[in-house]
Amino acid sequence: MNSRQRRGVILLLLSVLCALGAFAGVLAVISDVNSKVGPETTAYRLTRDVEPYKPLRPDQFEKISMPKRWLSSTAVTDLRQIEGKIAVTPLKAGSLLQADMIVERPRLRQGEQEIAIMIDAATGVAGKITPGATVNIYATFAGEKKGDPDQSRMIVTGARVLDIGKLTPIADSSDRADRATSAVPVTFALSTLDTQRVAYAESFAEHVRLALVAPTTAGSPVDKGDRTYTLDKDK
Repeated sequence: MNSRQRRGVILLLLSVLCALGAFAGVLAVISDVNSKVGPETTAYRLTRDVEPYKPLRPDQFEKISMPKRWLSSTAVTDLRQIEGKIAVTPLKAGSLLQADMIVERPRLRQGEQEIAIMIDAATGVAGKITPGATVNIYATFAGEKKGDPDQSRMIVTGARVLDIGKLTPIADSSDRADRATSAVPVTFALSTLDTQRVAYAESFAEHVRLALVAPTTAGSPVDKGDRTYTLDKDK
């Protein structure tokens, strides 16, 4: 083998080594990318804004694929998880759906009935009461006879709110004035007796109001003497 042939063999070997080095580099880059990205999984992105406390529907979401390692542990990867759920906060279009954004929709328990009444939007709800909340229900009644004091009564304690409807303009007629106001239909889960109390109050009370109850005090007994109030109690 002459010197020219030897140089040719050496150059060929160097070319092979360079090719192997380049191939190894490509494999290293691919391996690094795979280690950073990893396998993909399904996620769901909102296609529109969703109001809080409203039932969720599949058409509000679009299915996307993204690296599993970039998803949080609370990300929803199966749309069946939204069945019977409502949003707990306003959801914005483009956001990824997370399990902690949604909760079970309140449902009736054994022995409960569902009843809905119109509640004054300003004094009865004021945007603070939401589905799943616990409230006490108060009603004010005029005196039964002339000269009898007007009364405020706590007619139901620890009522569970199932749903809050849309704001509705109504005409409120009273002896003092005729005025336009707004009311919200509120649906409660109540026992049979409490359902009768609420129905009676809606029919005969001058006003029905709600008081939001702290979770730690919900269901606490109320003394019978504290259920009824007249102005002369403060004299």
